[in-house]
Amino acid sequence: MTIAPVVLSGQAATRRRHKENTRSAGYTALGIVFLALMLFPVYWMINASLQPSGNTLTADIFPFNPSFAGYEKAIADQGGNLITSLLISLGTVVLSLVIAAPAAYALAQFRFRWINIALLAIIISQMIPGIVIANALYAAYNDLGLLNSIPGLILADASHAIPFAILILRAFMIGIPPSIVEAARVDGAGLVRAFISIVVPISRNSLITAGLFAFLFSWSDFLFALTLTTTEDVRPVTLGIYQYLGTQVANWSAVMATAVLSSIPAIVLLILAQKYIAAGATGGAVK
Repeated sequence: MTIAPVVLSGQAATRRRHKENTRSAGYTALGIVFLALMLFPVYWMINASLQPSGNTLTADIFPFNPSFAGYEKAIADQGGNLITSLLISLGTVVLSLVIAAPAAYALAQFRFRWINIALLAIIISQMIPGIVIANALYAAYNDLGLLNSIPGLILADASHAIPFAILILRAFMIGIPPSIVEAARVDGAGLVRAFISIVVPISRNSLITAGLFAFLFSWSDFLFALTLTTTEDVRPVTLGIYQYLGTQVANWSAVMATAVLSSIPAIVLLILAQKYIAAGATGGAVK
């Protein structure tokens, strides 16, 4: 008498699992389609950079006869600009973290009435259009002699990266127990020593996350590079690609090769730091 209900229950469970598997397969297929659509421009950029003719209009869907002439020309013409962008980005990361880390810790641990006002000012600073900042910096840089200089571009990019880094770091540091720092103070460490020896190692994930975003901000910057450089002495790769288009309209393989080369540092950093990014971005929410 109890066999039929058991059989029906098993059949219902089987149908439910089959429906769930079908739904999961449908979502997977849809995700693959969306991923293919989003990555197709990247694929076409790589494909065009390997075309021997250098013309994207007559390029094959697959580079059957790849040519690296575009990369040779890109390295010869834009290699210096890539190094310039790398120096500016690394300098922006260092300057941003040196300023943002202690500022974020102060905003996270100190209890003053002006803290909320400071946070509001930081958020508002993120809303200011970049062209406004660039125009203001141009006048100041012209008087200070910082136009067409790597330190000048580092300062400009850091002004954009520091507020965002403070917000990320504060979200994590607000969860650091004050007792840990107090224990270090009891053992004789000063404020600076306690911050460097205790707070910084604990905040590693959020520091890597903030540093990566600062690097990407600087690496992809075009507005400050266009406004604050007037000669070819200092030229980031973003500005180099922009000005490269006018001289290489008949040889798109060199332009696309430059774009591929400029994408490699960001891709490598994102792959290497993805676990730290996930931990740093969610650290403040789970503390």
